[in-house]
Amino acid sequence: MTHRQIVTVLSGLMLGMFLAALDQMVVSSALRTIADDLHGLTAQAWVTTAYLVAGTIATPLYGKLSDIHGRRPVYLWAIVLFAVGSLLCGFATSIHQLAAFRAVQGIGGGGLMSLAMTIIADITSPRERGRYQGYITAVFAGSSVAGPLVGGVFAERSTLLGLDGWRWIFLINVPLAALAVVVILRVLRIPHKPVRHRLDRGGAVALAVGIVPLLLVAEQGRGWGWGSPRALTLCAVGLAGLLVFVLVERRMGDAALLPLRLFRIKAFRLGAALHFVVGIPMFGAMALLPLYLQLAQGMTPVNAGLASLPIVVANVVATIAVGRMMSRTGKFKVHLVAGIGSLTAGMAVFATLREDSPLWYVSIGMLFVGAGLGAAMQTITTLAQSDVPPGDMGAATASVNFFRSNGGTVGTAMFFSILFSLAGPRIGEGLAEAREEPSFRQLEAEPANAGALEGVLRPDGGLNLEDSAFLRTVDTQVAQPFLDGYVSAMQAVFLTGAVVALLAFVIAAWRVPDTTLSSE
Repeated sequence: MTHRQIVTVLSGLMLGMFLAALDQMVVSSALRTIADDLHGLTAQAWVTTAYLVAGTIATPLYGKLSDIHGRRPVYLWAIVLFAVGSLLCGFATSIHQLAAFRAVQGIGGGGLMSLAMTIIADITSPRERGRYQGYITAVFAGSSVAGPLVGGVFAERSTLLGLDGWRWIFLINVPLAALAVVVILRVLRIPHKPVRHRLDRGGAVALAVGIVPLLLVAEQGRGWGWGSPRALTLCAVGLAGLLVFVLVERRMGDAALLPLRLFRIKAFRLGAALHFVVGIPMFGAMALLPLYLQLAQGMTPVNAGLASLPIVVANVVATIAVGRMMSRTGKFKVHLVAGIGSLTAGMAVFATLREDSPLWYVSIGMLFVGAGLGAAMQTITTLAQSDVPPGDMGAATASVNFFRSNGGTVGTAMFFSILFSLAGPRIGEGLAEAREEPSFRQLEAEPANAGALEGVLRPDGGLNLEDSAFLRTVDTQVAQPFLDGYVSAMQAVFLTGAVVALLAFVIAAWRVPDTTLSSE
């Protein structure tokens, strides 16, 4: 295909990608407001995790379905599912109901992400993919700018046309999805050579049985107890499900949902592993950073979105620069290693953030993270696709996206689990220390402060951290132990992310071969 034909196809893909990317950014920036309104701050990770879990399980199915039936009809089906999930989310009445409807969204979103990358691989050479994947990154950059602003505007409106302002975050997706369907029908016309496989339904069920229990433990382990009978039982079920999945995939052969023969290809194997490992700090940091800016820095959702612009700028610049250099030289390892190294440095900066850290210091960490992701994500995908036969491109691209989504789900669940496991005890310690001062006890007993803390301080001495809205109303001195506890816990979480990113850096530097991409 000519450059003009490729860009025409990309215009349709970019609109579908924008739909999913914008939603993730909007929800991330407004999640604290949504969680406070639905009284589920500690359960807010479910809203993100449910989306990622559903998308993770659906992603390999999309790859196989698109190999069998063609990219366009499957891509359209993904858009429709995403719109239905968005409509349901707009009328959710509890945090857990919202999480369930987000899962419906995730089933559609998993196809929007993976199929776009598959279609790019269909119509470009390995060397040119980095150049055109830059267009996709531009979509993410645009959604990163627009998402927090749109999310902030809606989240700060108490009502709009008779509904809570935040509900329009989801309802706005419905007309956008309708527009995407019209554009896809007009421009996404690429030849399809059907692959005659039966659908691996057994593999899909086994995969769900293997993945969901393990992710439930990652999310709920802190509340249940990591060694509790419930957690151990779910771990056993999950491991058994994964074992059955491997056996089913081996029996299905070429028709497997995730063909095991792909793992004989070293480049694919490394790409899948790096997608998983890098996905942990990437998704975890993107979920936690807005919470830091709003809780610790006291920003509104809109201001938190604007403060995150350094990530966007660095991401766009790095993606465009790396894409052009890969297209010119065919080399990608140097960019991969540098990108993951930059991500590691950014997470290390975040691990040193305090409640009073200046914004310029936070921005340094954002620049490192944005540049790192811009350089690393496209090169990891290129690595995974580089030696895969064309007939397996759909399944292969869906598979590496599956591993990235798994990493993101684990990262989000793990980050929030560590955060609230540490925040409660550390806030309790800070309160006990502060109460040794008579002036603090006097402030705490004032009617306005006592009323705000009434639902937070339990009679048994514990803390109810479901709603953080009280921090906006209590005296700053009374709020300080809470802020210190949250920020201290966030430091530990970001440090964990830095360690995981460092592991990815070692894998990339040590194991990835320094090869030259083909221009055909």
